[in-house]
Amino acid sequence: MTVMSYLGAIGAAQREAMEADERVVIIGEDVEANVYGTTGAGKSRKDKGDFLEMFGANRIRNTPISEEVIVGAAIGAAMTGLRPIVDLSYSSFLYMAMDQFVNQAAKNRYMFGGQASIPVVFRSAMFYGLNTGAHHSDRPYPMFMNVPGLKIIVPSNPYDAKGLLRTAVDTDDPVLTFEACTLWGSKGEVPEEEYRIPFGQANVARSGDDVTVVAISSAVPEALAAAEALAGEGVSVEVIDPRTLVPFDSEAVIRSVQRTGRLVVADPAHRTCSAAAEISAIVAEEAFESLKAPIVRVTTPDTQIPFSPALEKQLYPNRAKIEDAIRRVTGLMAGSLTGELASPAPRV
Repeated sequence: MTVMSYLGAIGAAQREAMEADERVVIIGEDVEANVYGTTGAGKSRKDKGDFLEMFGANRIRNTPISEEVIVGAAIGAAMTGLRPIVDLSYSSFLYMAMDQFVNQAAKNRYMFGGQASIPVVFRSAMFYGLNTGAHHSDRPYPMFMNVPGLKIIVPSNPYDAKGLLRTAVDTDDPVLTFEACTLWGSKGEVPEEEYRIPFGQANVARSGDDVTVVAISSAVPEALAAAEALAGEGVSVEVIDPRTLVPFDSEAVIRSVQRTGRLVVADPAHRTCSAAAEISAIVAEEAFESLKAPIVRVTTPDTQIPFSPALEKQLYPNRAKIEDAIRRVTGLMAGSLTGELASPAPRV
């Protein structure tokens, strides 16, 4: 094992994939200019150029600043035998290529009767929480969950970032990976050897018996912090990281809720039609009889993201909000804790 940053693990996965298969190429804006073969923050000048030197200009290609062109070129390249990794920088920029994603990447294998596959990985970074304003702060993965044919991954730590990306590159379907840039600098142990994490296999990040918390992306460390804090008050919290939203490991969540009887979903996306809404619906349909309290969602309000640091900071799921949600479903109220779980207070 070695300690890697989240962004370093992505770079390692890309390097391994390119060394293993000459069909793997990286395209995107300014990808020739740095060690990771990826745009984004956190790289020093001395790191620049390594990927280009290792693999050459035929496999590391800068593109015009046009998301529709980038995505369309990658789809065409994939249909003719390459396996592109596409760096689209900000997740908010995916909107400029919606026709290519929805009508081409997601549908071509079906429309052509299986004669062509679309083995493309589309990487993008969610820059929320950094005061970048409404045009750069979206978390749009729920929109793409609604499109049949696309796979969606949301790694929350370096180990998952590397293992899921290796699986994504090997997949014959288009994969969108959403990276919370607030996690880029986080570090964790990562195997030095090659490994892959299967899609549709959730990770139980913390075991517990009283409450199930399903947390997505950057909400995972916040949920773990909340669980640790409440453990001292006698509440045993299970934290599940889905890792992939399409396919989604509903069985892992249902099994957990059947044991705990309570569910909190922490999702950085907007509340309406969110991943949290879909997860809540699945549990309501499949494990309703096990619920001892209403499901609680901790999400971002349905509002555009302000530039103001003071305002933006209040919007996203954090440890305090997740703690409050857990108290709500267990009936534990601040200032009146006994360490025993009570019946949940009725809604007013």
